[in-house]
Amino acid sequence: MTALKLVFGPAPIFKEIAEKVDTIDDETISLCDGMRDLLYREGAVGIAATMVGVLKRVVVVDVQENDERTPFTMINPEITWASDEMQTMEEGSISFPGVSAEITRPKSIKIDYLDQNGEEQTMESDGYLSTVIQHEIDYLNGKTYLDYLSPMRRSLLLKRTRKYTKRSGF
Repeated sequence: MTALKLVFGPAPIFKEIAEKVDTIDDETISLCDGMRDLLYREGAVGIAATMVGVLKRVVVVDVQENDERTPFTMINPEITWASDEMQTMEEGSISFPGVSAEITRPKSIKIDYLDQNGEEQTMESDGYLSTVIQHEIDYLNGKTYLDYLSPMRRSLLLKRTRKYTKRSGF
């Protein structure tokens, strides 16, 4: 498989809903592997398939605590529970370079998903990992972190990210 390339926002794909993965085949595994490679190349902590132009419900996450790589892949992730307690964290995205914003989300979540071997998994997370997972699942649901902002703030940040990508030659 050729190396995957990032899609930069704003792009129409970021408003589309990703399709459920019906079969974990060689193509799906290749997508997962390519997403993991891109995650590390870009120095990111999470990536959703829509960020590479693929409308499939696949997310790869690795928060790399203590500089240790421990990636995990979520296929068809679904948040089945979210806490009432909220937290606010600064979020950014490799698909929207040069900008970030404080976003408030549930502090804790529970997620059901398939791993890369097709095994059903359930995970509970809180804090930073919870925010990362919610951020990536949003991409699969046609939403980005900028959609949580007021229209004026979102417009300003989109203008900045366009300038940044143009200047940087993306």
